[in-house]
Amino acid sequence: MGHVQRRLASTTARLASSLSTAHLQKFPPKELLYIKGREIPTATIDPDTWASLQSPPPTALSAFAHRIGLSSVLTSTEAIQQVCTHPSFVQLLKQHKPHEQEPATNAQLSAIGNSLMGLFATEYIRATYPYLPTRVMKAAVTAHVGPLPCANVAQEMGATPLLRWHRSRGTILKPGVLHSDALASIPRALTALVYQRRSLPSARQFVHSYFLSREIDLRGMIKFLDPKKALLEMVKKFQRELPKSRLLKETGRFSNSPVFVVGIFSGEDQLGEGFGSSLKMAEYRAAEDALLRVYLTRTPPHLVQLPSQTFPVGVGDVYRELPEGDYTPADLVESEIMYASSGNSFTRSS
Repeated sequence: MGHVQRRLASTTARLASSLSTAHLQKFPPKELLYIKGREIPTATIDPDTWASLQSPPPTALSAFAHRIGLSSVLTSTEAIQQVCTHPSFVQLLKQHKPHEQEPATNAQLSAIGNSLMGLFATEYIRATYPYLPTRVMKAAVTAHVGPLPCANVAQEMGATPLLRWHRSRGTILKPGVLHSDALASIPRALTALVYQRRSLPSARQFVHSYFLSREIDLRGMIKFLDPKKALLEMVKKFQRELPKSRLLKETGRFSNSPVFVVGIFSGEDQLGEGFGSSLKMAEYRAAEDALLRVYLTRTPPHLVQLPSQTFPVGVGDVYRELPEGDYTPADLVESEIMYASSGNSFTRSS
């Protein structure tokens, strides 16, 4: 009995740090002490499980909606509670309270929101960095709206104490559920609700505000297997003069720590520049710098045109003819360089 009381005290302390416990029932609840007239020993009741089954107070749900600026979308506590209820919670509820009605979960909303977030991130990255290789673009989409960013944003929103979920082990056919996985479902469900109750442009604005406005290091995601060969193929594709390496500066050639600065030129145009303790290293870095300047070419923010901008605000015909000048599709650029016909790119995401 003393062990259970200590566990109850630690559980109550954790709850008190994030939520008010005034709305919680007295532990242990009377309905758990008797089943068919037979008394159950109090020591078999798990305080953590009991705390997980409790619903968050309506005041916390309402405060969450106002905190993230969606009080006009999340107009009822039932909608907020659905957003914060992971499908894994249903299994826990059935196990301990089989006679209660199953709560609405965010399973369907999370799936819709995940597709929308992938759409918004892909079109934004593609329009902002038109020359980015496909593998790096996929890695950038994951860095913006993947499971880990979604879980981090949910924590920043203050959704952790409102989450109702249940940890489960993975099987061969079904992956396990971790706390970060359950947290990641909340921003996805919010995106779907904004889309359903407002419009697609409103959902896009929500994703841009919370996810796509964050800077990520694209340069660190691009690694080259052979930058000199990749640069040669790229120059040929753009029908420019073949690249040539030139030694720009050097110091300490016959010392223990020489430094060479090499530039790569196509005709009179300098494509890249690199340094190193040897000519080979400097040439390698110069070719890498030339490729990065092309792949990381960024469209100015005021010139970025997104395909989803053609959708109407609110309810409307998506096939309507837009006024001239409202949207200008971006020009298609040269595709990335590939090895022969095997489909292996010179670039790979880290």
